[in-house]
Amino acid sequence: MAAKFKIKKGDLVQVITGAKQERGGDRGKQGKVLKVFPETNRVLVEGVNTVTKHTKVGQSQRGTKTGGIETVEAPLHISNVAVVDPETKKPTRVGYRTETVERDGRERTVRIRVAKSSGKDL
Repeated sequence: MAAKFKIKKGDLVQVITGAKQERGGDRGKQGKVLKVFPETNRVLVEGVNTVTKHTKVGQSQRGTKTGGIETVEAPLHISNVAVVDPETKKPTRVGYRTETVERDGRERTVRIRVAKSSGKDL
């Protein structure tokens, strides 16, 4: 069974480990989560951990050339990123708050994700 994570697709996250940006690394960069891979405990973050990929040159149906050298994002381990607080724009931990909501005449308990540092909803 795959693990359950507090980081979801669409979250704004910041890289908290690795080489500093001055040395060509990604620590401190922020980006949106494009995809979460629960099987391998990894996340794909927009604009972070870019690698050059060589793809075979071919032709599409219309005759345009495809392939060559592309830069694409590679997955990062989920422990190397943290969710960004919407108020302070700094990395924070994620907590949960439960609320009872009345929907369609029935009361339901809903878990809402909250930033630990400021208490704002994520």
